[in-house]
Amino acid sequence: MNMKSDNFRWCSFLLLGTMVLSLYPALGKGESSIYDALSDDHTEHYVTPTVDPSRVYFGEHFDDLFEHNDVEKRWIKSKASKEDATEDVAKYDGEWKIEQPIRIILSGDYGLVLKSKAKHAAIASHLLLNRPFVFQDKPFILQYEVTLQEGQECGGSYIKLLSDGNNTKDLKQFNDKTAYTIMFGPDKCGNDVKLHFIFRHVNPINGSITEKHCNKQKERLDDLFKDRRPHLYQLIIRPDNTYTIRIDHKTINEGTLLTNFTPPVNPPAEIDDPNDHKPENWDEREMIADPEAIKPHDWDEDEQALIPDPKATKPLDWLDDLEEMIPDHTAIKPIDWDNDMDGEWEPPLIPNPLCEKAVGCGLWKAPMISNPNYKGKWRPPLIANVNYQGKWAPRKISNPDYFEDLNPFRMTAIVAVGIEIWSMSNEILFDNIVITDDESVANEWASQTFDLKLKTLDRQAESFVSRFLRYCSANPWMWAVLVVFVGLPMAIMMYFICFAKSDAKAVSGLMKKTDDYTATYDQNAATGMGGERSKKYDLNATTNQDHESNDRTAS
Repeated sequence: MNMKSDNFRWCSFLLLGTMVLSLYPALGKGESSIYDALSDDHTEHYVTPTVDPSRVYFGEHFDDLFEHNDVEKRWIKSKASKEDATEDVAKYDGEWKIEQPIRIILSGDYGLVLKSKAKHAAIASHLLLNRPFVFQDKPFILQYEVTLQEGQECGGSYIKLLSDGNNTKDLKQFNDKTAYTIMFGPDKCGNDVKLHFIFRHVNPINGSITEKHCNKQKERLDDLFKDRRPHLYQLIIRPDNTYTIRIDHKTINEGTLLTNFTPPVNPPAEIDDPNDHKPENWDEREMIADPEAIKPHDWDEDEQALIPDPKATKPLDWLDDLEEMIPDHTAIKPIDWDNDMDGEWEPPLIPNPLCEKAVGCGLWKAPMISNPNYKGKWRPPLIANVNYQGKWAPRKISNPDYFEDLNPFRMTAIVAVGIEIWSMSNEILFDNIVITDDESVANEWASQTFDLKLKTLDRQAESFVSRFLRYCSANPWMWAVLVVFVGLPMAIMMYFICFAKSDAKAVSGLMKKTDDYTATYDQNAATGMGGERSKKYDLNATTNQDHESNDRTAS
């Protein structure tokens, strides 16, 4: 058995060594190790997107502005002040910089970062070649990234698309009153979480402008303000008046401009007549008190709802003479106590320590119970009102301000992109702002920027096992290596383990079950069972048998 055990031990070491060496083809040499392969097999290579004015009305990646930190090369910081604020907070003095993210994801990728908090900040840029976007027969697509690098408790990170007009020619005067056509993006303060989509509709009759707010989406967006990851916001408005809102390529809201906004684009054809008034004798009471009902003669309204329990008795060990609360004799009058101003000082009351172990102290009162005779104030029962005329409503008249705009897509042309926000969080990063009329262009831009970031972040979050499985999927030969050099040695090792156990059981089964002393494996080996001393053992056994036989004959 020693030799067999030693063989098993050496075989185990050999198999373990084989398993380690079996990974050598996968591990490779030098920089091609499996660790490097798992870490860098899909390293994302970022290239700044090309801005083609023939494909986009606006395309901003911010990368080239970093060299000289020249944000004002294409963007104009507002020098205006808010009209409805005090002088110390009215100025748009928020600080903007071109920077890489705090957590660098793609090398060479930069964005526009709001560095300040609790300050009004405004910055804007004209569309490419000063070519306005006119809402006619092509869809409108706005897409941009936001990374709330410090999270967000209260503030916005939305974008305003400024309307064509006199007050948008000088972007240095950009403020909260500047006319815009569309406002789109996330906003939060406390538990109020929003994704704004507001468009300003022009009344075709009188030219008045009304803000139309998109109905809220059903999905919760709280994580967008907490996870500190980049998120892609996309708004698509089509000439058929339908719209789609996506976050990170996932549709979260869609509908039509005609029915999914508050207030609706088109006013009602009829309205309540403002000159119609409810008649004084109009009876809206559906039920009335029965005038013929009489209060029962035995109805007592003076009975109380609760009364002392007449069956209750005071406990024998109740301490009537002790107060439940007593003055704290350890309390000291404050040095600055003024009797004239504060009145006569009295020590505060504390629970009486003598009452702690007693049933109770002070004046005993019976507990209160419900009064079985209580009926309350009598009221006559209600009956149907025979004079009921229904709920009154004013008559309808034609709406003098009625109009029907069946194509609200034709909004005011856009000439600039503006960011006008106030936030209690800083380090808000904007990136990859795109305006186009081709959805494939926006998706292509996202594939070159946001999608690369997402892949990098997802890969960084993967466990080693996930990376290893992904590596095996990309290199199918690894499965064969695992089966031949890992699976097979494991199977052989398990066989040896099971075989050794079976061997031990077989030997144990051969041992005679008896009340007499039975030799162990080591004792059997010492006596020579199965070895050179077997014959001597047999001789001794024969001799012993002869002695036993002679003893029986003699007796």
